[in-house]
Amino acid sequence: MIELFFAALGALFSVVNPLGAVPIFLAMTPHYTMAERNTTARSTGIYFVLILLLFFFAGTYILGFFGINLSAMRLAGGMMIVSSGYGLLSGKFEENRAINDKVAAEALEKQDISFAPLAMPLLSGPGSISYLITQFNEHDTWHERAAIAMVIVVLGFIVYLILRSAPYLYRLLGEAGLKALSRIMGFIVMSLGVQFIIEGGIKLAKTFMAH
Repeated sequence: MIELFFAALGALFSVVNPLGAVPIFLAMTPHYTMAERNTTARSTGIYFVLILLLFFFAGTYILGFFGINLSAMRLAGGMMIVSSGYGLLSGKFEENRAINDKVAAEALEKQDISFAPLAMPLLSGPGSISYLITQFNEHDTWHERAAIAMVIVVLGFIVYLILRSAPYLYRLLGEAGLKALSRIMGFIVMSLGVQFIIEGGIKLAKTFMAH
């Protein structure tokens, strides 16, 4: 259980990459007071947890409603994760998470940016959602699923702490340091995506051969 918890936490942290969100969070909150930033960080963490818990527990049923095969979703999710990892490696984290100039400009005018664009699509996106749906199906006992649900809650708290500490982290690591960490995360994320694609392809092939 402990191994599952830390394995899932490491994989999900890499896919979400909350450290990569630090410069974007600061750019979207230039006129916020420290109290306002803390409130936004807390709300973002809560929304992040709720979104991922929803897809973790209901994702399989959503796939079933649309008639999507789990192996096909794993393949598509693997491609998204590889794309996300490539975005981290190439320094295009914002573009890969659908954060363009228009979205950033709208965020500056909004009173509350914690749900959109911070919690979604910046932090919880197709990569993390497909990973969690796959984990739900691979671990069919409820104590294993509870462990992964706890990973989501813990990561939500980590997201809150990182965003709350964003000004200090930015001063400590700087733009170069954050990008270097993102590139390391990118390599891990791409490896995870390739693994998803291989496993999805094998299971999809077995499904067709069985018929």
